Amino acid sequence: MKKYIAYAVIALIASIGVSIAAPDKAAIEAKEKEAWQTFKDKKADDFKKVVDKDVRCVYSDGVSNMKKELSDMQKWDMKSFTISDFETFSDEKDVVVTTYTVKVEGTNDGKDASGTYNAGSVWKLEKGAWMAIFHTNVKQETAAK
Repeated sequence: MKKYIAYAVIALIASIGVSIAAPDKAAIEAKEKEAWQTFKDKKADDFKKVVDKDVRCVYSDGVSNMKKELSDMQKWDMKSFTISDFETFSDEKDVVVTTYTVKVEGTNDGKDASGTYNAGSVWKLEKGAWMAIFHTNVKQETAAK
């Protein structure tokens, strides 16, 4: 009997350890949406609260850092964005990789940039706060007919 109780306690402790180590998908998705919303609203100070100062981004037109992101923020007139198919992966307690689809309505530098984009980010837990350290998105191509 003691043996079974010991196994049950070990299993409970192991499951608690796994749940503590695994980042909360809903919390990371909320952070992802917050980053998009602050960019859309052109709130640079709020953007810096969820995106690391040393962020790196990769897009079809080049590589970006925080300085360029803040500059590009001013060129966007984003009317709306909708995130779907949100997935997370992590094998570390302080790093999460996200992948998702985002539908964007708006213009960039006066040109229509509306469309559906494949996107992904890497988030790192720093001093108790999740910060985006990498981001990429690329517009989905339409199938040739």
